[in-house]
Amino acid sequence: MINNLSVTFLGTGTSQGIPIIGSTHPVCLSDNPKDKRLRVSVLLSWKEFNYVIDCGPDFRQQMLRHNVKHLDGILYTHEHSDHTAGLDDIRPFFFRQGNIPIYAHKRVVKSLIKRFDYIFEEKNRYPGAPSVDINFVENNEPFLIGNEIVTPINVLHNKLQVFGYRVGDFTYLTDVKSIDPIELEKIKGSKVIVVNALRIEPHISHFNLDEALAFIKEVNPEKAYFTHISHLLGFHDEVEKMLPNNVHLAYDNLTITI
Repeated sequence: MINNLSVTFLGTGTSQGIPIIGSTHPVCLSDNPKDKRLRVSVLLSWKEFNYVIDCGPDFRQQMLRHNVKHLDGILYTHEHSDHTAGLDDIRPFFFRQGNIPIYAHKRVVKSLIKRFDYIFEEKNRYPGAPSVDINFVENNEPFLIGNEIVTPINVLHNKLQVFGYRVGDFTYLTDVKSIDPIELEKIKGSKVIVVNALRIEPHISHFNLDEALAFIKEVNPEKAYFTHISHLLGFHDEVEKMLPNNVHLAYDNLTITI
């Protein structure tokens, strides 16, 4: 069992981030740093290991902000741009370390190959292109990162299959709208769970606040943190006051230890 797992929220925003470009919504105009959210991602650190879950368009900024000097791998939840668009920015890690391992569903890898073909090219490679080592993730097949077991959690983002991940007593889920009872059993017993809570109103492919709260009540962790938050959820400090004592809004740069 992993001890002293450090989880840093690199980004907690939805696909457009907060503030949204050109928006005059009050949350987008907020001066509170907790209302400014980069695209969603977390850094998992223990011993000498660093892994990120998702690598969105703010990846470079996130790595600089947290002074991350080495990266042992990237776990992908799914192929949407806010979770994958930063792949090219692994180059500094690749130049120092060599190939960077990635872990993803075969469908996600196929999407990455289409979008970043030069990274996966085996012949006539561009000299400055990074390289990756592909590790396919399949449901019901745990795998190892840094000598720790990762359990993939199969969920649906509307009709799109998405992976969440459990490492020890920590479970990370994003872009969830529904989850099968069989998958719930993989989550139960987690001390800390992170899950998306997009906004107040219902959404076709994400938990809204009520759905996220109902999910947390069902799995009953010691603590829960909401992420993938849009401006339509409201001001961070106001929403935080509404939540149960063991449930919190995550915010960029928050670090917790499990």
